[in-house]
Amino acid sequence: MPKTVLYIAMSLDGYLADPQGGVDWLGGDGSAPDAMGTYPAFYETIDTILLGWNTYEQVVTQLSPNQWPYEGKQTYVLTHREMENRPGISFTDQPLPQLVTELKAKGGQDIWICGGAGLVRSMLELHLIDSFRISVIPVLLGDGIPLFPKRGEALPLQLSGISQENGIVELVYEPRK
Repeated sequence: MPKTVLYIAMSLDGYLADPQGGVDWLGGDGSAPDAMGTYPAFYETIDTILLGWNTYEQVVTQLSPNQWPYEGKQTYVLTHREMENRPGISFTDQPLPQLVTELKAKGGQDIWICGGAGLVRSMLELHLIDSFRISVIPVLLGDGIPLFPKRGEALPLQLSGISQENGIVELVYEPRK
């Protein structure tokens, strides 16, 4: 059965974007500038992507305005806006537990929780994240959009993997059973 995987980067001080939502700081320390990191291998393990509206907007207007970067993968954009579905992109306001249950029941590869903060917060609150793959970028932003919101309850995790390249450390955690 596919897993829901939060694969995301954050600054060393826990932000996924600067105060204006910018992510131009997403890079290593320059020690291995040609390194591809874990993204190419990870991307081959997924066939479905979940995006919040703000992340979708950032992708299509700033990060990759001329070409959809997730060709060949089915993307679901969580939004209350009335939008026309496109090939490979579905806009939905379906409740997350129902959507995730349906996507997992289809089988196939894993489901990438791509972002942003609102989607991550909702997935955390509903205990819908099966794996956390967090790339820690070697920068202290000082302020910005936090990856993880303050929570009223702890979520115990177990480290299941670690790698590093170009100054970026990827930590892989699973919820403890």
